[in-house]
Amino acid sequence: MNHAAGRGGALSLDAEALYQDLLRGVQSLHRPGMRLVGIHSGGAWLAERVQRDLALAEAPGTISSAMHRDDFAQRGLSDSGQTQLAFDVNGADLLLFDDVLYTGRTIRAALNELFDYGRPASVKLIVLVDRGGRELPVQADLAAARIALPANQSLALHRDDAGRFSFQVETHQG
Repeated sequence: MNHAAGRGGALSLDAEALYQDLLRGVQSLHRPGMRLVGIHSGGAWLAERVQRDLALAEAPGTISSAMHRDDFAQRGLSDSGQTQLAFDVNGADLLLFDDVLYTGRTIRAALNELFDYGRPASVKLIVLVDRGGRELPVQADLAAARIALPANQSLALHRDDAGRFSFQVETHQG
């Protein structure tokens, strides 16, 4: 389903409608014993909400990609959250959540962090939006939307106090 609309060339995404599409997709992928893991911060928000909406007993894990990023020297640990996995990764079937898939570098770093904790049996990547522009061979198993944005724009997921999602398109000079 397309939840993007433009007004005068501006992109508008209905993050809540996309989340409902994502939730339906996760319901078809999820199997008993699968573990949810969200990449800090937007992916963690998605995993938490999916866990709640599907009434899954196991709390999702949170993974930080900060220590394995190839641009760590520039980004550092600012607002990177912490990895918290209250289960054994070895042999686990994981659903890995992220908000926006772009170059693939965050996913690569998150997978490296996961493998520091063990060797999962499988990892399926679930993203709210795939915006293309891949620099690494990474593909989502489930994406609620696929869009194109210019390289000087980024898409940021926000969560309000009630837990509702929204997107903001940010333009960067450069």
